[in-house]
Amino acid sequence: MTGARETDEPGAAPPYEIRRATSTAELIAAQHLFDGPAREEWAARFLAAPGHLMLIAYVGGGPVGFVSGIEMLHPDKGTEMCLYELAVAARHRRRGIGRALVEELAAAARARGCYDMWVGVDTDNDPAFATYRSAGARDEGHFAMLTWAWG
Repeated sequence: MTGARETDEPGAAPPYEIRRATSTAELIAAQHLFDGPAREEWAARFLAAPGHLMLIAYVGGGPVGFVSGIEMLHPDKGTEMCLYELAVAARHRRRGIGRALVEELAAAARARGCYDMWVGVDTDNDPAFATYRSAGARDEGHFAMLTWAWG
């Protein structure tokens, strides 16, 4: 899977490549993009879990963005993809990398037989809305997300 893009246009995005993460070393190398440090045992568990998917964007061989997805299955609906998290390093934003990551995840979801893909977005996160809409998502309206936190 690759979303490689190259251009010689002035001011255009640098070349990038998108690959599915298959090793804990790849996840650890991308941990600067996560909310906190990656733990090797959690990274291994993520990669081993059926339906878990992490795509990483690389520029010059280094990770500059990622998207994670988790398949969700329900007896009366089938399988859908939850876009769990998307991040692009600040200096690589607004170059199409986030959109490309979302599009690659959507393509993977379709290839896996998912009937749709969804993401929860904070209502004040304008950059996220712009990225997801540019990748073809439509707004289903406002909803509330309630959470339970243990420890």
